[in-house]
Amino acid sequence: MPYYMEDLKPGMSESFSHTVTERDIQLFGEISGDMNPAHFDEEWAKKTVFKGRIAHGVLTASYISTVLGMKMPGPGTIFVALGTQFKAPVRIGDTVVATCTVRETIPEKRRVLFDCVCKVGDTVVIEAEAAVMPPKRPQA
Repeated sequence: MPYYMEDLKPGMSESFSHTVTERDIQLFGEISGDMNPAHFDEEWAKKTVFKGRIAHGVLTASYISTVLGMKMPGPGTIFVALGTQFKAPVRIGDTVVATCTVRETIPEKRRVLFDCVCKVGDTVVIEAEAAVMPPKRPQA
């Protein structure tokens, strides 16, 4: 069940958790066209600042979309904007927890602003701000 504009209050939050797999990276690379060797070639990636393969940053950021589109506000939400800062790498086997917290509601524009964070354990891997248009409450 989605949350509607009048249901959302600052401080409310929801989370989504996912453990990144080899298959996730393979499928995301195929779908996005991002076949950067940092994601696919261990020997090449060992020579980088990351010292090994990493998941796509945008794959990790997509878990924010999962929270907003499936949990809060939920189905029917329109994603308007996402400002993202990548803080640390995510690797195969890492469990990412994406949490989005209502920062502000702007009823006159039908917008809700969220502060979002993705963590692996205690490590922040992404900090983000999101703006969405929550679904309209159906007419009775």
